[in-house]
Amino acid sequence: MKLDMDEDYIPGESPQMKEIYEVVKRVAKSETTTVLIQGESGTGKEMIANMIHRYSPRREKPFLEINCASLPEELLESELFGHEKGAFTDAKFKKVGLLELANKGTLFLDEIGEMSLTIQVKLLRVLEKMSFRRVGGTRDIKVSVRIISATNKDLKEAVEKRTFREDLYYRLKVIPIYIPPLRERKEDIYLLLKYFLNLFNRRFNKKFVDIDDDAYEIILNYPWPGNIRELKNMVERIVLLEDDTVLRAKYLPMSIKGQGSVSEEHTAVRKLESALTRPFSENGVEFEEMMEEIEKKLILKALKEANNNQSKAARLLNLHRDKLRYRLKNYGINVDRE
Repeated sequence: MKLDMDEDYIPGESPQMKEIYEVVKRVAKSETTTVLIQGESGTGKEMIANMIHRYSPRREKPFLEINCASLPEELLESELFGHEKGAFTDAKFKKVGLLELANKGTLFLDEIGEMSLTIQVKLLRVLEKMSFRRVGGTRDIKVSVRIISATNKDLKEAVEKRTFREDLYYRLKVIPIYIPPLRERKEDIYLLLKYFLNLFNRRFNKKFVDIDDDAYEIILNYPWPGNIRELKNMVERIVLLEDDTVLRAKYLPMSIKGQGSVSEEHTAVRKLESALTRPFSENGVEFEEMMEEIEKKLILKALKEANNNQSKAARLLNLHRDKLRYRLKNYGINVDRE
C-alpha cells in the first residue's frame, strides 16, 4: 500500500516518520482497533488519524472529528452521544450525535485529555459494548465505529493524578503512535519545505522552486515550537505575498530570523547539517573548505577547554601533538607555548 502525497499527508524521510508510516499501513487494515496519537501541538496528529481512516476498510464511510477541549462538558456530551427531545431545557428537537453519524466509519477525538471524567465513563462503555444511549434516552443504540484519539498531554501522568481513567487509557492506546516534534527530525524539514512550496504554488498560481542557503540554515536552526503547522503557515504567507522563484532569507519573519540565526561558533556544524539534510545544488558544496572549517572549529574548541594546553587539547582530539601543531601552523592559530 502506497501513501499518497496530498494535503493530508506529512512527508518525511526521518527514521521516526518511516516507522510511523509502517504502523499506519499495518493498523489501517484493522477496522476497530483503537489508536492513541501523542505529540506536541502542530505535529500533525489529525493528519495521521485521517491517513489511518483513508487506508482502512472504512474509507468510504464518514471520518468525523471533534476537539474535546473546545466545548463545555454538557455540550460535548450532546455532540458525542446526541440527545432526545426535552432531555434538557433547550433540547427542543432530537439530536443525532457524532457516534451515530460516524457509524461504520471513524471518529477522531482530539485533545482527549481534556474530556471530563463523566464523559470518560460513557466513552468507556462505547468501547466495551459498542453501544450507548442519547442524553435523556432509554434505548441502547448499537454502532460500529473506530475511535482514534489524540493528545498533547501526558495521559499516564493524568492517570496518576486521577484526572483520566486508567481503564479508558488502556482501551484507547491499543496502538500508540508518538509523533516527535519537528526539532527532533530536522532531516524532514527540507522535504516539508518543498512539499508546502508545491502545495501553495498550485493554490496561489506561483512558481517557487527552491530555498536559498541562508534561508535554509535559519529555518534549520529555528526550534519550531509550533511544529509543522507553524512551518506550513510561514510558507503559505511567503508564497502568497512574494513574487519570486526562490524562498529567500529576507522573506522570513523576524521572529524566525532572530531565533534561527547562526552564531559564528556553530557555522561549520550548521553548514554540514544543511548539506546533509537537503539535495546538493547544481554547484555542489565546497568540500575542502567545509572540512577545513569544521576541523578548525574543533581545534579551537579543544584549545578553549584545555586552557590553551596543546598536549591536553591533542588528547581531547585523539591527535598526536605534532599533528596538532602542524594544523595550528597551517590554520594560522596562535597559541601561547606550553
